[in-house]
Amino acid sequence: MIRYTLICDNAHEFESWFASSTSFDEQAKRGFVTCPVCDSAKVERAVMAPAVARTDRGPRLAAPAPEASAPSPAPVPSPAPQPAALMGEKEMAFRAMLTALHEHVAANAEPVGKRFAEEALKIHHGESESRAIYGEASAEDARMLHEEGVEFLPLPRLPEGRN
Repeated sequence: MIRYTLICDNAHEFESWFASSTSFDEQAKRGFVTCPVCDSAKVERAVMAPAVARTDRGPRLAAPAPEASAPSPAPVPSPAPQPAALMGEKEMAFRAMLTALHEHVAANAEPVGKRFAEEALKIHHGESESRAIYGEASAEDARMLHEEGVEFLPLPRLPEGRN
């Protein structure tokens, strides 16, 4: 994994991890790397100094232990936590559209659960009344339905509301 310091075209600086430099290049080219502050997709790697351990100095000696009589320094207060953008406006809008789609399907179709493939096939062959249904299908069932010419659309799962 590689940690890059990134900078957007509005001069906002942030960090992100990537599997490789090629991974960053591909994601940035496709617009998947966006600034968490302004949501700009025009992002570049900032100039960074590499963190390389020196071997020419020999082993480091441990620092001497502080004397018992010396007063300990006052603790330095940590800075207040800053808000972090976990999802930009695009991601929130996409989640809202996905939620609306799930609500529409639930309100306008019959839930058939794990019998989805069986029921869809019956409707396709005219053995059951034509109606909108939704449920679950395995990858094997989806492949079979596709080969039979049954039209269906997989719905992406909704993430938990806390995420």
